[in-house]
Amino acid sequence: MLRRRIFNKFLLHRFFSGVGLVILIVAGIIFAITFVERLPSNPTAVAALMDAWTRLLEYTPMFLPLTVFMGTLVATYNLTKSSELIIISGAGLSPYQIARPFLIGAALIGVFATTILNPYSVKLSSHDLTADRLKLVAGEIWLRETSENGYLTMVANSVKNTGSNDNLTFKNVTIYDQGPDFKLHNRIHSNVMTLSTDGLKTTQATIWDDKGKKTNGEWSKKTNLTPQTVLERYLQPDQISFWNLPNFIKKMDQIGVPVRGHLVQLWTLIFLPLTMVAMAMLGVAFSQTKQRRNYTFGIKFALGIITCFAVYFLTSLFNALGAIGTLPALLAIIAPPLIIIAASGTFIASFDTI
Repeated sequence: MLRRRIFNKFLLHRFFSGVGLVILIVAGIIFAITFVERLPSNPTAVAALMDAWTRLLEYTPMFLPLTVFMGTLVATYNLTKSSELIIISGAGLSPYQIARPFLIGAALIGVFATTILNPYSVKLSSHDLTADRLKLVAGEIWLRETSENGYLTMVANSVKNTGSNDNLTFKNVTIYDQGPDFKLHNRIHSNVMTLSTDGLKTTQATIWDDKGKKTNGEWSKKTNLTPQTVLERYLQPDQISFWNLPNFIKKMDQIGVPVRGHLVQLWTLIFLPLTMVAMAMLGVAFSQTKQRRNYTFGIKFALGIITCFAVYFLTSLFNALGAIGTLPALLAIIAPPLIIIAASGTFIASFDTI
């Protein structure tokens, strides 16, 4: 038992070393490109660095399965190159016994990404929310409030908050203030308008009454709309923390807001450890070889990258089918990793190892 534990720790260390090396390379490249891209739109280099770091965390779910696969290949290549994998196989251990620490490590990475990395990324991104991170209608923000006093409809080109969710700033705003009989009382236009818990307010507004008379000046109105309700209505699924998604889905479903995309995101995060296990299993399948020397790592690595793109296409296809309702959200998320695990396991079982 003690020897098995030492053996598992040894392979787990090799796995994390390989995955960590790949993550550093991939994340470094993405971070550098994002930093250069965001530098012109930020006032200082430090702000651009923080922006690039936030964006990198948002991109992590996209490249994490690829890094697990590539890290598994790197780990097995190093073991084969040093003849350690051949010695382990010669001791009578099957590929499944050798792969077990890799699969455990991959599952731990998935759990960490779901429970810690995702909430941290959402928390960072919520500090600087811009329109490109919201789910808009025809590229615009549309809000509508119904009350006993009538109807309030607002359309804006963009929205931004900085520092907290207590205030939202809308730009290029037009508001239609109607009575209970749908009669238009006022039309208000402002280049900048603020929404807080006290309602809507602007210091420079152009106001037209029901007779077409035009006035300029301050305008404010107490509303039931709050920054929190606006964010809950327009946030994209990946802008909501894993821990908040279940309650959010329940609340939005009760008021009739479509939540299929949020369900896909929830199941994606729940089964992310299974996806990581599938990619590690795929890496183990690609690492199988009969060669003691001249291990063709380059060819296997290139074929593996092509396979990863095919897997990414398959996963995206199933996600899209789940988002539009063609497949149940749970089936759309769980099917690709199960297919990968079944195919990889079949290949490993049929391979005549040394």
